[in-house]
Amino acid sequence: MTLLELIETGARQLADAGVAFGHGTDNAFDEAAWLVLWQLGLPLDSALDGDEALSTITAEQQQQVAKLLARRISTRKPAAYLTQQAWLQGVDFYIDERAIVPRSFIAELLVEGSLDYWLSDQTHSVLDLCTGNGSLAVLAAMTYPEVQIDAADISTDALAVARINVERHGLQQRITLLESDGLLRVPGRYDLILCNPPYVNSQSMEALPAEYRTEPALALAGGSDGMDFIRGLLRQAPDHMSENAVLVLEIGNERGHFEAAFPRLEAIWLETSAGEDQVLLLTRKALVGLRGTR
Repeated sequence: MTLLELIETGARQLADAGVAFGHGTDNAFDEAAWLVLWQLGLPLDSALDGDEALSTITAEQQQQVAKLLARRISTRKPAAYLTQQAWLQGVDFYIDERAIVPRSFIAELLVEGSLDYWLSDQTHSVLDLCTGNGSLAVLAAMTYPEVQIDAADISTDALAVARINVERHGLQQRITLLESDGLLRVPGRYDLILCNPPYVNSQSMEALPAEYRTEPALALAGGSDGMDFIRGLLRQAPDHMSENAVLVLEIGNERGHFEAAFPRLEAIWLETSAGEDQVLLLTRKALVGLRGTR
């Protein structure tokens, strides 16, 4: 059996088993390629349309791949958890079940410079709230070499994973990890706050595929309308923002619930590869107006 045949066979197995994607891949072939190449110790960017794809795979190697595919199907764990690897904007991150698999669209906005209009040479302090495995904090540090970043999460398990990534990328001097329930224990004011919070509404939580249920529910569940965490965040945020600061907030597919919860809030919706409904930007002025104080 060739490498390509092994991947194609794996893809059929995944598709027939009805596994769900969305944790780094969006189809059976790409997921199978990831697992096969990782198990065989081959580069994940190996060309599958050349001679390498036609290389022969030994019976022993085929058995090893079969066991990994069987784990993917039986446990419903995403490939990222099985390989303990994840990529965001081409940057590699360590991941395990202690933290949600990184996939935030905020990463696109950082790397592509979409937030630059709202920043200035006075942007020195950044907060990555609900940091999870620390991927957004790392990408922010790479994108803006002059800033200092606090990365906060309520989960000590997630922060342990984040520490691995901060150290892997040599950013210990620029990223400080903080245990905090929302903004409760974060210090001072920030020029930019990034937040990919728990926002999945309760009805959607019940309907999530098994793969998403292997992730920490704390990082996903946002209450009946998905806005439980966000309500507290928007009330408290102005006290932690400098005068010209902005808050960049990801809400997934919850735009309807967000606008119902905050009908008078002036939000700026940002375009990502998923459209203009996933991520929004809020100025401090808009947030102060929301709570009716100055």
